[in-house]
Amino acid sequence: MTLSVICCLPREYKYVLILQGILLLTACSGKPLLSSLSTNARIVAFGDSLTYGTGVSSEQSYPSVLQSLIGRTVIRSGVPGEISNKGLARLDSVLAREQPDLVIVCHGGNDILRRMNGAQTEANLRAMVSKVRTSGAEVILLAVPRLGLFPEAPGYYERIAEDMQVPIEMDVLADLEGDSSMKSDQVHFNAAGYRKMALAVQQLLIDAGAI
Repeated sequence: MTLSVICCLPREYKYVLILQGILLLTACSGKPLLSSLSTNARIVAFGDSLTYGTGVSSEQSYPSVLQSLIGRTVIRSGVPGEISNKGLARLDSVLAREQPDLVIVCHGGNDILRRMNGAQTEANLRAMVSKVRTSGAEVILLAVPRLGLFPEAPGYYERIAEDMQVPIEMDVLADLEGDSSMKSDQVHFNAAGYRKMALAVQQLLIDAGAI
């Protein structure tokens, strides 16, 4: 339909066409969208030592830095050394206590380090996403890489994101794990590394329409 034809249509038809166009563009983008977070929204950063901020002070952990970047409450809920089945068991109490609007899931790294069954890790991560959504909160996912010369996240992170329509950050943790200048030890980051992690999460929230 040409622009000249659209201009000649009644106003209500124009609005319908414009709305259809917006919906089509959104669908074609393939990018899951989040609800806009109010300034008093509560966000839970859920994970293990990378969420806890091992290697730096609590003020330099990525949840604390993210809170200062986005102007919303970000609750740090990371347990160093936790494997995904323990995280899954812990999640219910965290959701009940904190009543979050959004949960950032960054989990599975200790499963990878211990060479645990990837199918079970994937099942646990999927169950985390489902639990968060059942609670009424929304969820985003951070992919954790395997360590090595070229760190890369297992394929199940991307598969979960696609299957369950979860906004995901695939690259930042792999980039940080491959950059010794951003690390406090072989696994964990320094203050600059955690800040880069927080900036990547901020950008994911912007891209998904949450802020």
